[in-house]
Amino acid sequence: MAQWCQLQMLDSKYLEQVDQLYDDSFPMDIRQYLSRWIESIDWDTVAVQDSLATIRFHDLLAQLDDQHSRFALESNFLQQHNFRKIKRNLQDRFQEDPVTMAMIISRNLKEEQKILVCAKEAEQEGEGAVSAMVVEKQKLDNKVKELKDKVQFMDQMLKNLEDLQDEYDFKMNTLKNQNELNGMSAKELEKEKFNTTRMCIELKQKRHEVVSFLSELLNLTQSLIQDLINEELPEWKQRQQIACIGGPPNACVDQLQNWFTAVAESLQQVRQHLNKMLELEQKFTYENDPISQKKSHLENRALDLLKNLLSSSLVVERQPCMPTHPQRPLVLKTGVQFTVKLRFLVKLHEFNYQLKVKAVFDKDVTEKKGFRKFNILGTNTKVMNMEESNGSLAAEFRHLQLKEQKLAGNRTNEVREFICSTSEIIINYLCVFQAMALPLVVISNVCQLPSGWASILWYNMLTTEPRNLKFFLSPPSAKWSQLSEVLSWQFSSVTKRGLNQEQLNMLADKLLGAKAQRNPDGTIPWTKFCKQSANEKSFPFWLWIEGILDLIKRHLLSLWNDGCIMGFISKEREKALLSNKCPGTFLLRFSESSKEGAITFTWIEHDVHDKPVYHSVEPYTKKELSAVSLPDIIRTYKVMAVENIPENPLRFLYPDVPKDKAFGKYYPKPSETPEPMDTDVQEVHGYMKTELISVSEVHPSRLQDNMMPMSPDDYKVLERIVSPRDIDAVMDLQDFVPQVKCCCMLVVAPVVLHGRPKHFELRPLLGN
Repeated sequence: MAQWCQLQMLDSKYLEQVDQLYDDSFPMDIRQYLSRWIESIDWDTVAVQDSLATIRFHDLLAQLDDQHSRFALESNFLQQHNFRKIKRNLQDRFQEDPVTMAMIISRNLKEEQKILVCAKEAEQEGEGAVSAMVVEKQKLDNKVKELKDKVQFMDQMLKNLEDLQDEYDFKMNTLKNQNELNGMSAKELEKEKFNTTRMCIELKQKRHEVVSFLSELLNLTQSLIQDLINEELPEWKQRQQIACIGGPPNACVDQLQNWFTAVAESLQQVRQHLNKMLELEQKFTYENDPISQKKSHLENRALDLLKNLLSSSLVVERQPCMPTHPQRPLVLKTGVQFTVKLRFLVKLHEFNYQLKVKAVFDKDVTEKKGFRKFNILGTNTKVMNMEESNGSLAAEFRHLQLKEQKLAGNRTNEVREFICSTSEIIINYLCVFQAMALPLVVISNVCQLPSGWASILWYNMLTTEPRNLKFFLSPPSAKWSQLSEVLSWQFSSVTKRGLNQEQLNMLADKLLGAKAQRNPDGTIPWTKFCKQSANEKSFPFWLWIEGILDLIKRHLLSLWNDGCIMGFISKEREKALLSNKCPGTFLLRFSESSKEGAITFTWIEHDVHDKPVYHSVEPYTKKELSAVSLPDIIRTYKVMAVENIPENPLRFLYPDVPKDKAFGKYYPKPSETPEPMDTDVQEVHGYMKTELISVSEVHPSRLQDNMMPMSPDDYKVLERIVSPRDIDAVMDLQDFVPQVKCCCMLVVAPVVLHGRPKHFELRPLLGN
């Protein structure tokens, strides 16, 4: 079976991993429609041969043209438009660099294979657990099917009972009329009376059977409702909690809706059966009639079961969330719009436009000193209606805001509650529905978002109680086995990679100490995770993680997704990994001393005695990376020492990947070669072109600090923008360069007057 076909048969959690492989650089549309052609090519070979990559690139464009023609024959205007746009984008991105396209396809195919292998291994390893879960769901499906079958059988029983009763009524009337007209002999009369008596006995027996069967039907319905309300619904809500804090997506609400709807439809039919039984009772009554004796009890029981089912059918399908921060639900800022979506799990057409829901904040919460109160602004009432996309009965609030009521006293940040409720008369009975969102945190400034999100993580990791608003009066400790999984989710939910075991071990050491790996279930108090005591100089652990996450999202996303960044690793472990590697091998790790998030690299060299020497650079923060990308810093990085030729010491990304192979696709595209000119320096609008260069320098007296020195006498750093004969015009840098701080970003700015360079200057761009 083709690889693409196998992928589409996987569970949703694996399909989401596949989805993350494709973006605008290489859309999934190409993978879908050209899957056979793509899988027929050896892209590993293509990715290392420029000429072959060019041929395959043009082959791909031809394949797109062929597919476009098929869409034209099918009059599929939308896909015609999409494929025209895809072709233009591919030409813009890869026309001059088809090797990069081949590398992307090769990488994606390998990642797809890994996903297939993981899915197969998970199926084998968790076969018992998965089988148990499948068996439980199958049991529930069988129960629903059994209920439907019994309802249909009940229909047939009532029809047979009605036919038998009509026949009995007809024979009784016939016998009465013939007896009055003396049209029958005594023997015939006796025979007819015997037949009608036997029929009456059979009719009474049928009534007992119908009432007994209906009682069993309601028993089965009650058991099924208990399974749905007490097991399936809480499990779904728990999966939703996990999804809210970055865990696997929760996509089982449709199955839940199918079960709820099937039970509700069956109860509706049972109520119709009871009405039919009432009609039969009125036509024929007798002493100790089971219908007369049980009718009221059965009606009340069926109604109670339906009310019980409906009262649990209103759920919060999408928790309160600010559209500006879709990956941080349950944290709301005052004055910023947020959304929340409700679904009614019983999808019956008679409910369409009949349910009105109202959003309520802090319902039934007792006021106290310092308690912050809020008003809801915007339309806080909605009518539920059938959605066209999936036919579900839903209502979505899209433009709600919270505004704080200014009250005297000290204000506190607390976990809050948000409720949607409705009360409507439907199908001749009164029922009150209420759905409660997960507890949420209200902030008044965006700088509070990280700590607010930490509160949400801690709450949903440790408790499933829906209204435990006092949770943070005394937050319980968390086990590392719990926290490590949640930390990994924070990365996998915003990137394509979570944290591997080695990265988690480093974080465990940071939180629990050196014995972390021997005690993986050690506990971490809330104060250790996110609070900072007054006498502590260090910053909270979570704010450090938050700064790194923001750094990745803003400047390092592709590098992180491609596995170029080792990230979380201790200095001791770093040295152990590099110790047996060849000189120039380096790795990237996050700084432990920067609250805002920073990244550094360390490489290995050998001294004259062939002992390993490790060099690290001052970490790069968002400020530096906003000016120059990390791949470009690595590409142009120079170490200069007295009497040494300046060179880039970075050769291999750990473990042994050549630097340009690992980062080449991120380098800026080379500009076109300029035409020869009279002068050796090209002038653009009266100014010289400038270029950012990463350099490191220390005074020779600091060589023991393991930092490679930089030679102030070496002018090769300028050769890319000036010719050798213009070197004489450069100012003496001997006195200037030692003032440059290690890893300072410099701009080389030649000054041009009358078309000739007169002097140059080196100016610190960032740093001191």
